[in-house]
Amino acid sequence: MSDASGTDASGTLDEALERLHTTGPERNGWLTNHAPMAVEALVRNGQAPTVHRWLDHYAPKLEELPPPSRPVTAAGWREALGDPARITDWTRFFGRELDEHPWREVLAGWWPRLLPGISASATHPVIRTGHAVRTLLESEEASGAGGATAPRVAELAHALGYWAARSAPLPPLGALAPAPSAAAALDAVPPVPVQKGGIRDRLPQLTALPVWGAAPDPDTARDRLVELVTAATHRYATHGHGEPVMLVHAATAPNAVLRTLPALPRGLWAPSLAAAWAAAAAVTAAYTPREATAWTPTRLTPEEVFERAAAHGDDHTIKFTDTALDVGDPLALAAAARSIELNPPAF
Repeated sequence: MSDASGTDASGTLDEALERLHTTGPERNGWLTNHAPMAVEALVRNGQAPTVHRWLDHYAPKLEELPPPSRPVTAAGWREALGDPARITDWTRFFGRELDEHPWREVLAGWWPRLLPGISASATHPVIRTGHAVRTLLESEEASGAGGATAPRVAELAHALGYWAARSAPLPPLGALAPAPSAAAALDAVPPVPVQKGGIRDRLPQLTALPVWGAAPDPDTARDRLVELVTAATHRYATHGHGEPVMLVHAATAPNAVLRTLPALPRGLWAPSLAAAWAAAAAVTAAYTPREATAWTPTRLTPEEVFERAAAHGDDHTIKFTDTALDVGDPLALAAAARSIELNPPAF
Protein backbone atom coordinates (compact mmCIF):
# COMPACT_ATOMS: atom_id res chain seq x y z
CA MET A 1 0.00 0.00 0.00
CA SER A 2 1.24 3.50 -0.76
CA ASP A 3 -0.01 7.07 -0.59
CA ALA A 4 0.95 10.57 -1.60
CA SER A 5 3.19 10.94 1.47
CA GLY A 6 5.63 8.55 -0.17
CA THR A 7 5.25 5.75 2.36
CA ASP A 8 5.24 2.23 0.92
CA ALA A 9 4.22 -0.36 3.48
CA SER A 10 4.18 -3.07 0.80
CA GLY A 11 7.91 -2.79 0.10
CA THR A 12 7.13 -2.59 -3.61
CA LEU A 13 9.51 0.28 -4.33
CA ASP A 14 12.47 -1.45 -2.70
CA GLU A 15 11.66 -4.66 -4.58
CA ALA A 16 11.46 -2.77 -7.86
CA LEU A 17 14.73 -0.92 -7.27
CA GLU A 18 16.52 -4.16 -6.42
CA ARG A 19 15.28 -5.60 -9.72
CA LEU A 20 16.47 -2.55 -11.59
CA HIS A 21 19.91 -2.25 -10.01
CA THR A 22 21.07 -5.24 -11.99
CA THR A 23 20.41 -3.24 -15.17
CA GLY A 24 22.21 -0.30 -16.72
CA PRO A 25 20.98 3.30 -16.93
CA GLU A 26 20.87 3.18 -20.72
CA ARG A 27 19.93 0.95 -23.63
CA ASN A 28 20.78 0.89 -27.32
CA GLY A 29 23.90 2.90 -26.61
CA TRP A 30 22.30 6.11 -25.31
CA LEU A 31 18.54 5.79 -24.69
CA THR A 32 17.70 6.20 -21.00
CA ASN A 33 16.33 3.51 -18.70
CA HIS A 34 13.31 5.35 -17.28
CA ALA A 35 12.10 2.55 -15.05
CA PRO A 36 13.59 3.69 -11.69
CA MET A 37 11.94 7.09 -12.07
CA ALA A 38 8.61 5.75 -13.28
CA VAL A 39 8.23 3.15 -10.53
CA GLU A 40 9.00 5.76 -7.87
CA ALA A 41 6.28 7.99 -9.30
CA LEU A 42 3.84 5.09 -9.50
CA VAL A 43 4.40 4.09 -5.88
CA ARG A 44 4.22 7.62 -4.57
CA ASN A 45 0.93 8.27 -6.33
CA GLY A 46 -0.90 5.24 -5.04
CA GLN A 47 -0.19 2.84 -7.91
CA ALA A 48 2.12 0.37 -6.14
CA PRO A 49 -0.04 -2.64 -7.18
CA THR A 50 0.69 -1.85 -10.84
CA VAL A 51 4.49 -1.62 -10.49
CA HIS A 52 5.60 -5.19 -11.10
CA ARG A 53 3.25 -5.60 -14.07
CA TRP A 54 4.62 -2.35 -15.47
CA LEU A 55 8.18 -3.58 -14.94
CA ASP A 56 7.44 -6.91 -16.59
CA HIS A 57 6.24 -4.99 -19.66
CA TYR A 58 9.29 -2.67 -19.61
CA ALA A 59 11.86 -5.40 -18.92
CA PRO A 60 12.59 -6.32 -22.57
CA LYS A 61 13.97 -2.80 -23.05
CA LEU A 62 16.54 -3.18 -20.26
CA GLU A 63 20.19 -4.11 -20.61
CA GLU A 64 22.71 -5.40 -18.12
CA LEU A 65 25.05 -3.05 -16.33
CA PRO A 66 28.01 -2.16 -18.55
CA PRO A 67 31.29 -3.80 -17.54
CA PRO A 68 33.57 -1.78 -15.25
CA SER A 69 36.73 -0.22 -16.61
CA ARG A 70 38.87 1.06 -13.76
CA PRO A 71 37.88 2.53 -10.41
CA VAL A 72 37.04 6.21 -10.08
CA THR A 73 38.97 7.72 -7.18
CA ALA A 74 38.48 10.81 -5.03
CA ALA A 75 41.79 12.15 -6.33
CA GLY A 76 41.31 11.33 -10.01
CA TRP A 77 37.60 11.82 -10.62
CA ARG A 78 38.02 14.74 -13.02
CA GLU A 79 39.49 12.60 -15.79
CA ALA A 80 36.47 10.30 -15.57
CA LEU A 81 33.81 13.05 -15.56
CA GLY A 82 31.70 12.90 -18.71
CA ASP A 83 33.06 9.53 -19.85
CA PRO A 84 30.08 7.25 -20.56
CA ALA A 85 32.36 4.23 -20.72
CA ARG A 86 32.85 4.72 -16.97
CA ILE A 87 29.17 4.50 -15.93
CA THR A 88 29.67 1.41 -13.78
CA ASP A 89 32.93 2.78 -12.38
CA TRP A 90 31.06 5.91 -11.30
CA THR A 91 28.16 3.94 -9.82
CA ARG A 92 30.56 1.86 -7.77
CA PHE A 93 32.41 5.00 -6.66
CA PHE A 94 29.20 6.58 -5.36
CA GLY A 95 28.24 3.29 -3.75
CA ARG A 96 31.47 3.41 -1.74
CA GLU A 97 30.98 7.07 -0.89
CA LEU A 98 27.46 6.40 0.38
CA ASP A 99 28.68 3.45 2.43
CA GLU A 100 31.19 5.70 4.17
CA HIS A 101 29.31 9.00 4.47
CA PRO A 102 25.73 10.19 5.04
CA TRP A 103 23.84 10.53 1.79
CA ARG A 104 23.16 14.24 2.30
CA GLU A 105 26.88 14.88 2.70
CA VAL A 106 27.70 13.03 -0.51
CA LEU A 107 24.94 14.84 -2.40
CA ALA A 108 26.02 18.28 -1.15
CA GLY A 109 29.64 17.64 -2.07
CA TRP A 110 28.91 16.46 -5.59
CA TRP A 111 25.94 18.62 -6.54
CA PRO A 112 27.99 21.71 -7.53
CA ARG A 113 30.38 19.50 -9.52
CA LEU A 114 27.53 17.95 -11.48
CA LEU A 115 25.30 21.00 -12.01
CA PRO A 116 27.25 22.31 -15.03
CA GLY A 117 26.34 19.07 -16.83
CA ILE A 118 22.65 19.17 -15.93
CA SER A 119 21.51 18.86 -19.56
CA ALA A 120 23.40 15.61 -20.03
CA SER A 121 21.42 12.78 -21.62
CA ALA A 122 18.41 15.04 -22.17
CA THR A 123 18.38 15.86 -18.41
CA HIS A 124 17.53 12.28 -17.40
CA PRO A 125 20.35 11.91 -14.84
CA VAL A 126 19.22 14.92 -12.80
CA ILE A 127 15.61 13.73 -13.06
CA ARG A 128 16.61 10.31 -11.74
CA THR A 129 18.51 12.04 -8.94
CA GLY A 130 15.44 14.09 -8.04
CA HIS A 131 13.28 10.98 -7.74
CA ALA A 132 15.92 9.27 -5.60
CA VAL A 133 16.30 12.25 -3.28
CA ARG A 134 12.55 12.65 -2.88
CA THR A 135 12.31 9.05 -1.74
CA LEU A 136 15.18 9.45 0.72
CA LEU A 137 13.73 12.63 2.18
CA GLU A 138 10.31 11.08 2.60
CA SER A 139 11.82 7.93 4.10
CA GLU A 140 13.54 10.06 6.73
CA GLU A 141 10.37 12.04 7.40
CA ALA A 142 8.43 8.82 7.93
CA SER A 143 11.02 6.87 9.96
CA GLY A 144 13.74 9.28 11.10
CA ALA A 145 17.34 9.58 9.94
CA GLY A 146 17.70 5.81 9.71
CA GLY A 147 14.63 5.36 7.54
CA ALA A 148 16.43 5.20 4.21
CA THR A 149 16.64 1.58 3.06
CA ALA A 150 19.64 0.11 1.25
CA PRO A 151 17.89 -0.01 -2.17
CA ARG A 152 16.94 3.67 -1.89
CA VAL A 153 20.46 4.72 -1.00
CA ALA A 154 21.78 2.52 -3.82
CA GLU A 155 19.39 4.27 -6.21
CA LEU A 156 21.09 7.57 -5.41
CA ALA A 157 24.45 5.98 -6.27
CA HIS A 158 23.07 4.83 -9.63
CA ALA A 159 21.57 8.27 -10.34
CA LEU A 160 24.70 10.23 -9.45
CA GLY A 161 26.89 7.74 -11.28
CA TYR A 162 24.83 8.14 -14.44
CA TRP A 163 25.01 11.92 -14.15
CA ALA A 164 28.77 11.97 -13.65
CA ALA A 165 29.41 9.60 -16.54
CA ARG A 166 27.22 11.56 -18.97
CA SER A 167 28.06 15.06 -17.73
CA ALA A 168 28.06 17.43 -20.71
CA PRO A 169 27.94 21.22 -20.22
CA LEU A 170 25.96 23.39 -22.60
CA PRO A 171 27.93 25.54 -25.07
CA PRO A 172 28.88 29.08 -23.94
CA LEU A 173 25.72 31.17 -24.01
CA GLY A 174 25.12 34.85 -24.52
CA ALA A 175 22.44 36.88 -22.75
CA LEU A 176 19.23 38.04 -24.41
CA ALA A 177 16.86 40.68 -23.05
CA PRO A 178 15.66 40.12 -19.47
CA ALA A 179 12.22 38.58 -19.02
CA PRO A 180 9.80 39.59 -16.25
CA SER A 181 8.57 36.08 -15.44
CA ALA A 182 9.39 32.43 -16.03
CA ALA A 183 6.50 32.11 -18.48
CA ALA A 184 7.67 35.14 -20.44
CA ALA A 185 11.23 33.84 -20.41
CA LEU A 186 10.19 30.49 -21.86
CA ASP A 187 8.13 32.28 -24.51
CA ALA A 188 11.20 34.36 -25.42
CA VAL A 189 13.56 31.40 -25.85
CA PRO A 190 14.59 31.33 -29.54
CA PRO A 191 14.34 27.92 -31.22
CA VAL A 192 17.56 26.37 -32.44
CA PRO A 193 18.07 26.99 -36.17
CA VAL A 194 17.91 23.35 -37.30
CA GLN A 195 15.00 21.52 -35.71
CA LYS A 196 16.12 18.07 -36.82
CA GLY A 197 17.84 15.11 -35.24
CA GLY A 198 18.11 14.20 -31.59
CA ILE A 199 18.87 16.46 -28.67
CA ARG A 200 22.60 15.87 -29.09
CA ASP A 201 22.31 17.49 -32.51
CA ARG A 202 20.22 20.39 -31.24
CA LEU A 203 21.81 21.59 -27.99
CA PRO A 204 25.15 22.50 -29.61
CA GLN A 205 23.23 25.04 -31.70
CA LEU A 206 22.31 27.12 -28.64
CA THR A 207 23.89 30.56 -28.60
CA ALA A 208 21.93 32.71 -26.12
CA LEU A 209 19.05 32.59 -23.63
CA PRO A 210 16.83 35.28 -22.08
CA VAL A 211 18.01 36.61 -18.73
CA TRP A 212 15.72 35.40 -15.97
CA GLY A 213 15.88 34.04 -12.45
CA ALA A 214 18.42 36.12 -10.57
CA ALA A 215 17.85 35.39 -6.89
CA PRO A 216 19.23 37.58 -4.07
CA ASP A 217 18.64 34.93 -1.42
CA PRO A 218 17.87 31.18 -1.13
CA ASP A 219 14.17 31.63 -0.42
CA THR A 220 13.73 33.74 -3.55
CA ALA A 221 15.63 31.10 -5.51
CA ARG A 222 13.22 28.45 -4.32
CA ASP A 223 10.17 30.59 -5.13
CA ARG A 224 11.46 31.24 -8.64
CA LEU A 225 12.17 27.57 -9.16
CA VAL A 226 8.55 26.84 -8.23
CA GLU A 227 7.55 29.51 -10.76
CA LEU A 228 9.71 27.87 -13.44
CA VAL A 229 8.28 24.39 -12.86
CA THR A 230 4.77 25.82 -12.97
CA ALA A 231 5.41 27.78 -16.17
CA ALA A 232 7.04 24.84 -17.96
CA THR A 233 4.24 22.49 -16.93
CA HIS A 234 1.58 24.96 -18.08
CA ARG A 235 3.40 25.51 -21.36
CA TYR A 236 3.13 21.83 -22.23
CA ALA A 237 -0.65 22.20 -22.45
CA THR A 238 -0.25 24.63 -25.36
CA HIS A 239 3.13 23.62 -26.84
CA GLY A 240 3.59 19.93 -26.05
CA HIS A 241 2.57 18.94 -29.55
CA GLY A 242 5.93 20.26 -30.78
CA GLU A 243 7.62 17.11 -29.49
CA PRO A 244 5.44 15.37 -26.91
CA VAL A 245 8.14 13.16 -25.38
CA MET A 246 11.05 15.56 -25.24
CA LEU A 247 9.18 18.66 -24.07
CA VAL A 248 8.14 17.01 -20.82
CA HIS A 249 11.75 17.49 -19.67
CA ALA A 250 11.38 21.26 -19.68
CA ALA A 251 9.21 20.71 -16.60
CA THR A 252 10.50 17.48 -15.08
CA ALA A 253 14.16 18.58 -15.01
CA PRO A 254 13.62 21.77 -12.98
CA ASN A 255 11.18 19.89 -10.78
CA ALA A 256 13.91 17.36 -10.03
CA VAL A 257 16.06 20.25 -8.84
CA LEU A 258 13.19 21.63 -6.77
CA ARG A 259 12.70 18.23 -5.11
CA THR A 260 16.38 18.15 -4.21
CA LEU A 261 16.63 21.62 -2.61
CA PRO A 262 15.55 20.53 0.91
CA ALA A 263 18.52 18.12 1.04
CA LEU A 264 21.04 20.77 -0.05
CA PRO A 265 22.80 23.57 1.83
CA ARG A 266 20.93 26.82 1.24
CA GLY A 267 24.01 28.31 -0.39
CA LEU A 268 23.47 25.94 -3.33
CA TRP A 269 19.88 26.98 -3.99
CA ALA A 270 20.63 29.99 -6.23
CA PRO A 271 23.09 28.14 -8.51
CA SER A 272 20.59 25.28 -8.64
CA LEU A 273 17.96 27.69 -9.96
CA ALA A 274 20.36 29.01 -12.59
CA ALA A 275 21.16 25.49 -13.80
CA ALA A 276 17.49 24.48 -13.81
CA TRP A 277 16.61 27.52 -15.92
CA ALA A 278 19.35 26.70 -18.41
CA ALA A 279 18.12 23.11 -18.69
CA ALA A 280 14.45 24.03 -19.13
CA ALA A 281 15.30 26.73 -21.64
CA ALA A 282 17.62 24.43 -23.59
CA VAL A 283 14.93 21.78 -23.99
CA THR A 284 12.44 24.47 -24.99
CA ALA A 285 14.83 25.85 -27.60
CA ALA A 286 15.48 22.39 -29.00
CA TYR A 287 11.86 21.40 -29.52
CA THR A 288 9.48 24.35 -29.25
CA PRO A 289 6.81 24.42 -32.01
CA ARG A 290 6.07 27.45 -34.14
CA GLU A 291 2.47 27.78 -32.99
CA ALA A 292 0.64 27.31 -29.71
CA THR A 293 -2.67 25.53 -29.41
CA ALA A 294 -5.61 26.24 -27.13
CA TRP A 295 -5.78 24.21 -23.93
CA THR A 296 -8.82 22.31 -22.79
CA PRO A 297 -9.70 21.96 -19.09
CA THR A 298 -10.13 18.48 -17.67
CA ARG A 299 -12.87 17.48 -15.29
CA LEU A 300 -10.75 14.69 -13.84
CA THR A 301 -9.45 14.86 -10.29
CA PRO A 302 -5.68 14.66 -9.72
CA GLU A 303 -6.05 11.05 -8.63
CA GLU A 304 -8.03 10.19 -11.76
CA VAL A 305 -5.48 11.91 -14.00
CA PHE A 306 -2.66 9.87 -12.51
CA GLU A 307 -4.68 6.66 -12.73
CA ARG A 308 -5.08 7.32 -16.45
CA ALA A 309 -1.37 8.02 -16.81
CA ALA A 310 -0.55 4.75 -15.04
CA ALA A 311 -2.97 2.83 -17.26
CA HIS A 312 -1.50 4.55 -20.31
CA GLY A 313 1.88 3.22 -19.18
CA ASP A 314 4.26 5.53 -21.06
CA ASP A 315 7.20 6.35 -18.80
CA HIS A 316 7.48 10.01 -19.82
CA THR A 317 3.75 10.50 -19.36
CA ILE A 318 3.88 8.99 -15.87
CA LYS A 319 6.75 11.24 -14.82
CA PHE A 320 5.25 14.37 -16.34
CA THR A 321 1.90 13.70 -14.69
CA ASP A 322 3.72 13.27 -11.38
CA THR A 323 5.22 16.75 -11.86
CA ALA A 324 1.86 18.19 -12.95
CA LEU A 325 0.31 16.92 -9.73
CA ASP A 326 3.04 18.73 -7.79
CA VAL A 327 1.91 21.94 -9.50
CA GLY A 328 -1.69 20.93 -8.93
CA ASP A 329 -3.72 23.69 -10.58
CA PRO A 330 -6.29 23.25 -13.40
CA LEU A 331 -3.87 24.16 -16.19
CA ALA A 332 -1.29 21.70 -14.88
CA LEU A 333 -3.89 18.93 -14.80
CA ALA A 334 -4.91 19.86 -18.34
CA ALA A 335 -1.25 19.60 -19.37
CA ALA A 336 -1.05 16.12 -17.84
CA ALA A 337 -4.20 15.07 -19.66
CA ARG A 338 -2.68 16.47 -22.85
CA SER A 339 0.45 14.33 -22.38
CA ILE A 340 -1.76 11.26 -22.12
CA GLU A 341 -3.35 12.21 -25.45
CA LEU A 342 -0.12 13.07 -27.26
CA ASN A 343 2.26 10.29 -26.22
CA PRO A 344 1.80 6.75 -27.54
CA PRO A 345 0.54 4.35 -24.88
CA ALA A 346 2.83 1.61 -23.62
CA PHE A 347 0.03 -0.87 -23.05
